[in-house]
Amino acid sequence: MAVFTKLNKEEISDFLKEYSIGTLVSFEGIVEGIENTNYKVRTSNNSYILTIFEKRVNTEELPFFMNLQRDLVSHGFDCPLPIENNNGSTINNLKNKSAVIISFLEGKQIQTILPNHCKEVGSMVARFTNITKSSKLIRKNSMNINMWESIFMKCKKNGNNIYDPYLETIDEELIFLKKNWPKDLPEAIIHADLFQDNIFFKKDKISGVIDFYFSCRDFIAYEIALTINAWCFDPENGFQHKNYVSFMEGLNEHTALNNEEINALSILSRGAALRILVTRLHDKIFHPEEALVIPKDPKEYLDILKWHQENNITKQ
Repeated sequence: MAVFTKLNKEEISDFLKEYSIGTLVSFEGIVEGIENTNYKVRTSNNSYILTIFEKRVNTEELPFFMNLQRDLVSHGFDCPLPIENNNGSTINNLKNKSAVIISFLEGKQIQTILPNHCKEVGSMVARFTNITKSSKLIRKNSMNINMWESIFMKCKKNGNNIYDPYLETIDEELIFLKKNWPKDLPEAIIHADLFQDNIFFKKDKISGVIDFYFSCRDFIAYEIALTINAWCFDPENGFQHKNYVSFMEGLNEHTALNNEEINALSILSRGAALRILVTRLHDKIFHPEEALVIPKDPKEYLDILKWHQENNITKQ
């Protein structure tokens, strides 16, 4: 989450008149994140999140994201519920941009990842995909290997010499992955962005998941690879074996990977690392000066990619 579009009290108060959720009491911008503008809004009824959609979200796909969250809530999965306005729509317009209001989720992100947290996350990933593998919702993964390459080409063209050490590694990895990317693995709707700031905890238990705007239908094992990279590596100390073991314990309590998925996990983990590497590189190079959000360091995921190039995650 982040703040790119600035709003004042009057603008938010006027927007809330289109809903039956009370009058504005207070609001504050949420700095974390890199994609959309977010405000925590407290009304006379309750607390909510107001999201204004910015750069990478295709607004035509917003019904998919809203319906996904509704479906998850209906299955007992803890995530925000989109709020309908007085016309019965969950999607609105604010400052000529699409905007939604969703319920506020209690809890907070953890600052220090421990094995017990990773077991919780593994269990959650399994429960999530167990729900969504039979979903009728359709959205292809727009952040696929072709998009990684497109983003990287833009970085190469407009970047600076600081990132020269990244270029050869990324070029070679793109060639490798395009030749070796798996096919015909089990699919589900995946979250595709299960970082620390998108998973809330209360008393060491997951209280809910937020920020579904990368969600799409893709390999379940790819979701697992993305999440392993986010939760089982430390920027200072690299691969965290205990966290990985605990993550897989939680996962295996609710699902089981088949042999094809296990064999593909190493390559999927490399791809998952490359995806975050190139998007972080892009956000570092093209960071808007007016944005409050601080872009994340791409080097963390360069290191994760290099680890996967030298190690097979399934042999750990």
